[in-house]
Amino acid sequence: MTFATPARGLPGMRGLQHIGITVPNLAEAVAFFVEVLGCEPYFTFGEFRFDDDWMERHLNVHPRAAIRDFQMVRCGNGTNLEIFEYSAPDQNRRLPRNSDVGGHHLAFYVDDMDQAVAYLKDKGVTVLDTPSTFTDGPAAGLTWVYFLAPWGLQLELVSFPDGMQYEEAHTRLLWDPRFPAQ
Repeated sequence: MTFATPARGLPGMRGLQHIGITVPNLAEAVAFFVEVLGCEPYFTFGEFRFDDDWMERHLNVHPRAAIRDFQMVRCGNGTNLEIFEYSAPDQNRRLPRNSDVGGHHLAFYVDDMDQAVAYLKDKGVTVLDTPSTFTDGPAAGLTWVYFLAPWGLQLELVSFPDGMQYEEAHTRLLWDPRFPAQ
Protein backbone atom coordinates (compact mmCIF):
# COMPACT_ATOMS: atom_id res chain seq x y z
CA MET A 1 0.00 0.00 0.00
CA THR A 2 1.35 3.44 -0.88
CA PHE A 3 0.29 6.77 0.47
CA ALA A 4 0.55 10.15 -1.17
CA THR A 5 3.18 12.51 0.17
CA PRO A 6 2.39 16.21 0.41
CA ALA A 7 2.90 18.33 -2.71
CA ARG A 8 4.43 21.11 -0.62
CA GLY A 9 6.24 21.40 2.67
CA LEU A 10 8.60 18.91 4.28
CA PRO A 11 9.67 16.34 1.65
CA GLY A 12 8.50 12.82 2.49
CA MET A 13 6.47 13.87 5.55
CA ARG A 14 3.88 11.16 6.26
CA GLY A 15 2.34 12.39 9.49
CA LEU A 16 2.81 12.79 13.21
CA GLN A 17 4.65 9.73 14.59
CA HIS A 18 4.84 10.68 18.28
CA ILE A 19 4.45 13.44 20.82
CA GLY A 20 7.07 13.73 23.54
CA ILE A 21 6.11 14.87 27.03
CA THR A 22 8.21 15.28 30.16
CA VAL A 23 6.74 14.10 33.45
CA PRO A 24 7.94 14.31 37.06
CA ASN A 25 7.71 10.53 37.61
CA LEU A 26 7.87 8.08 34.70
CA ALA A 27 6.41 5.10 36.57
CA GLU A 28 3.42 7.15 37.77
CA ALA A 29 2.81 8.59 34.30
CA VAL A 30 3.05 5.28 32.47
CA ALA A 31 0.74 3.68 35.05
CA PHE A 32 -1.82 6.46 34.47
CA PHE A 33 -1.70 6.21 30.68
CA VAL A 34 -1.85 2.40 30.77
CA GLU A 35 -4.09 1.57 33.74
CA VAL A 36 -6.51 4.52 33.59
CA LEU A 37 -6.56 5.57 29.93
CA GLY A 38 -5.88 2.17 28.36
CA CYS A 39 -2.75 2.96 26.36
CA GLU A 40 -0.35 0.12 25.54
CA PRO A 41 3.19 0.22 26.98
CA TYR A 42 6.08 -0.48 24.65
CA PHE A 43 9.82 -0.22 25.16
CA THR A 44 11.92 1.92 27.48
CA PHE A 45 15.25 3.46 26.54
CA GLY A 46 17.04 3.62 29.88
CA GLU A 47 19.23 6.43 31.14
CA PHE A 48 20.52 8.97 28.66
CA ARG A 49 23.27 11.38 29.78
CA PHE A 50 26.53 12.82 28.47
CA ASP A 51 29.56 14.48 30.07
CA ASP A 52 30.04 16.97 27.24
CA ASP A 53 27.56 19.38 25.65
CA TRP A 54 25.72 16.73 23.58
CA MET A 55 22.41 17.25 25.42
CA GLU A 56 22.52 20.99 24.79
CA ARG A 57 23.52 20.65 21.12
CA HIS A 58 21.01 17.92 20.26
CA LEU A 59 18.07 18.54 22.61
CA ASN A 60 18.37 22.24 23.54
CA VAL A 61 18.54 21.47 27.28
CA HIS A 62 21.14 22.20 29.98
CA PRO A 63 24.37 20.31 29.15
CA ARG A 64 24.12 18.43 32.48
CA ALA A 65 20.50 17.49 31.94
CA ALA A 66 19.91 13.76 32.02
CA ILE A 67 17.04 11.62 30.88
CA ARG A 68 16.50 9.18 33.74
CA ASP A 69 14.42 6.97 31.45
CA PHE A 70 11.79 7.29 28.75
CA GLN A 71 9.12 5.00 27.43
CA MET A 72 6.94 4.74 24.35
CA VAL A 73 3.20 4.07 24.70
CA ARG A 74 0.51 3.76 22.06
CA CYS A 75 -2.95 5.15 22.70
CA GLY A 76 -5.55 3.44 20.52
CA ASN A 77 -5.64 4.63 16.92
CA GLY A 78 -3.78 7.83 17.74
CA THR A 79 -0.20 8.92 17.73
CA ASN A 80 2.40 7.40 20.03
CA LEU A 81 3.54 9.12 23.22
CA GLU A 82 7.20 9.32 24.19
CA ILE A 83 7.19 9.91 27.95
CA PHE A 84 10.39 11.33 29.50
CA GLU A 85 11.62 11.74 33.05
CA TYR A 86 14.44 14.32 33.10
CA SER A 87 16.69 15.75 35.75
CA ALA A 88 18.39 19.09 35.08
CA PRO A 89 20.08 21.77 37.18
CA ASP A 90 17.79 24.43 35.70
CA GLN A 91 14.60 22.38 35.41
CA ASN A 92 11.32 24.32 35.59
CA ARG A 93 8.80 22.04 37.29
CA ARG A 94 5.79 24.29 36.66
CA LEU A 95 3.48 22.99 33.95
CA PRO A 96 2.38 25.59 31.38
CA ARG A 97 -1.30 26.45 31.21
CA ASN A 98 -2.99 26.44 27.81
CA SER A 99 -2.77 30.25 27.82
CA ASP A 100 1.03 30.15 28.29
CA VAL A 101 3.44 30.08 25.36
CA GLY A 102 4.22 26.39 24.97
CA GLY A 103 0.94 25.45 26.60
CA HIS A 104 -0.53 22.23 25.30
CA HIS A 105 -2.93 19.40 25.95
CA LEU A 106 -3.61 15.92 24.60
CA ALA A 107 -7.14 15.10 23.41
CA PHE A 108 -8.57 11.58 23.45
CA TYR A 109 -11.59 10.67 21.33
CA VAL A 110 -14.28 8.69 23.17
CA ASP A 111 -17.49 7.14 21.85
CA ASP A 112 -19.63 8.01 24.88
CA MET A 113 -18.75 11.22 26.72
CA ASP A 114 -20.97 10.61 29.75
CA GLN A 115 -19.62 7.09 30.24
CA ALA A 116 -16.01 8.30 29.89
CA VAL A 117 -16.47 11.17 32.36
CA ALA A 118 -18.12 8.85 34.91
CA TYR A 119 -15.25 6.37 34.49
CA LEU A 120 -12.59 9.05 35.08
CA LYS A 121 -14.39 10.37 38.16
CA ASP A 122 -14.72 6.82 39.49
CA LYS A 123 -10.94 6.47 39.12
CA GLY A 124 -10.42 9.66 41.15
CA VAL A 125 -9.33 11.75 38.15
CA THR A 126 -10.01 15.49 38.33
CA VAL A 127 -12.47 16.44 35.58
CA LEU A 128 -12.79 20.19 35.02
CA ASP A 129 -16.44 21.18 35.18
CA THR A 130 -18.89 19.43 32.83
CA PRO A 131 -18.74 18.61 29.11
CA SER A 132 -19.50 21.44 26.67
CA THR A 133 -20.92 21.05 23.17
CA PHE A 134 -20.42 23.36 20.20
CA THR A 135 -23.84 24.01 18.67
CA ASP A 136 -22.82 26.26 15.78
CA GLY A 137 -19.75 27.10 13.72
CA PRO A 138 -17.23 24.69 12.19
CA ALA A 139 -16.96 22.54 15.34
CA ALA A 140 -20.73 22.15 15.82
CA GLY A 141 -21.34 18.61 17.02
CA LEU A 142 -18.12 18.42 19.08
CA THR A 143 -18.49 17.73 22.81
CA TRP A 144 -15.41 18.20 25.01
CA VAL A 145 -14.21 18.37 28.59
CA TYR A 146 -10.78 18.80 30.17
CA PHE A 147 -9.30 16.58 32.86
CA LEU A 148 -5.96 16.41 34.66
CA ALA A 149 -3.34 13.71 34.99
CA PRO A 150 -2.21 13.17 38.61
CA TRP A 151 0.80 15.47 38.07
CA GLY A 152 -1.34 18.22 36.45
CA LEU A 153 -0.93 17.58 32.71
CA GLN A 154 -3.95 18.99 30.87
CA LEU A 155 -5.88 16.36 28.94
CA GLU A 156 -9.16 16.47 27.05
CA LEU A 157 -11.94 14.12 26.06
CA VAL A 158 -13.63 14.82 22.73
CA SER A 159 -16.57 13.17 21.00
CA PHE A 160 -18.41 13.91 17.76
CA PRO A 161 -20.28 10.72 16.84
CA ASP A 162 -22.27 12.49 14.11
CA GLY A 163 -19.29 14.48 12.82
CA MET A 164 -18.67 18.22 12.91
CA GLN A 165 -20.22 20.94 10.80
CA TYR A 166 -16.98 21.81 8.94
CA GLU A 167 -17.13 18.38 7.26
CA GLU A 168 -19.98 19.54 5.01
CA ALA A 169 -17.66 21.94 3.15
CA HIS A 170 -14.54 19.76 2.86
CA THR A 171 -13.66 16.65 0.91
CA ARG A 172 -10.45 16.06 2.93
CA LEU A 173 -11.24 15.95 6.65
CA LEU A 174 -9.15 16.28 9.77
CA TRP A 175 -7.66 12.95 10.88
CA ASP A 176 -10.16 11.02 12.98
CA PRO A 177 -9.25 8.05 15.22
CA ARG A 178 -12.59 6.43 14.36
CA PHE A 179 -11.43 6.13 10.74
CA PRO A 180 -7.61 5.93 10.94
CA ALA A 181 -7.08 4.88 7.31
CA GLN A 182 -8.96 7.86 5.85
